[in-house]
Amino acid sequence: MSRFERALAIVCALCAVLGMVLAIGTSGETVIHSWDVLPALLYPLLVLIFLGLFRLKLPPTASGILAALGGVVVILELGGFEHAGWGYWFLCLTAWLMTWLFAERLSHRVAQGSASHPAFGLLIPLSFGIAILVMWEAITRAGQVPTVILPPPSSIWTEIAGNVPTLAADFQQTFLKSVLSGYALGCGLGLIVAIAIDRSPFLKRGLLPLGNFVSALPLVGVAPIMVMWFGFDWPSKAAVVVIMTFFPMLVNTVAGLNAAGSMERDMMRTYASSYWQTLFKLRLPAAAPFIFNALKINSNSGLDRRNRSGILRDNPWWEWGSGYRPRSGG
Repeated sequence: MSRFERALAIVCALCAVLGMVLAIGTSGETVIHSWDVLPALLYPLLVLIFLGLFRLKLPPTASGILAALGGVVVILELGGFEHAGWGYWFLCLTAWLMTWLFAERLSHRVAQGSASHPAFGLLIPLSFGIAILVMWEAITRAGQVPTVILPPPSSIWTEIAGNVPTLAADFQQTFLKSVLSGYALGCGLGLIVAIAIDRSPFLKRGLLPLGNFVSALPLVGVAPIMVMWFGFDWPSKAAVVVIMTFFPMLVNTVAGLNAAGSMERDMMRTYASSYWQTLFKLRLPAAAPFIFNALKINSNSGLDRRNRSGILRDNPWWEWGSGYRPRSGG
């Protein structure tokens, strides 16, 4: 047992004692103590008994059970008072520290190899997430935080459960129709236009400056135009996504197609390979890191202008000749 785990256990024991001694809350003029409510008394007693039996060296199983019981007690006690007292907050802190101790003990076992099953590794983030939700519920309700500022998870879940048809329709309209279709269309068009630009020097001189111009346009100025062209339904939103994703794919693909070395190109030329054979067997595989980098950038809906114009800034379009090798890695 490390010193940090021992310190966690000691602080957890102190919080359990304070949770039993101090008042849990008030209901009108009545002060509620832990001995007035059985779960609020039994839980800190169990924590102290187990910590004493194992001499602070709680195994992960015992600490996990105590952490789960602490979360249940913290939630159950929310309806027993009008205003929370210091005893309730120390009960919350006891449950939180016990969850922390469980995560520390289990991660130590996983690191040593004594708990090698993949499920043990999933228990650590799962317990952390549940502990956050429990503390969120306890703080917002016991602390009487206005729901306008921070609603409790129970209220959020109630609203979600009561509006499933509306949320499903909004999800289909926003994500499935607008985002996915615009993402696929923008990335696909960017890839095709990049191959056409690489094939034709005329298109390279004409479209790349135009693409640079379009990338500099603010989206707040483009969106109203898309609404005027395509209406207020999902096609206008998909068109905005196409504009956001088209240029990063175009620039990255053009840079990637020039990433193949001259020695490899000469070898393909020696074997009498055509343009399309060289493209599919050499240049597109060499451009794969650039293409996947564009897909990664486009997957972020909040594309900033620096990411979208980084390659163009470092590698000016007028330097993109057939034998030019970009300075940027994409």
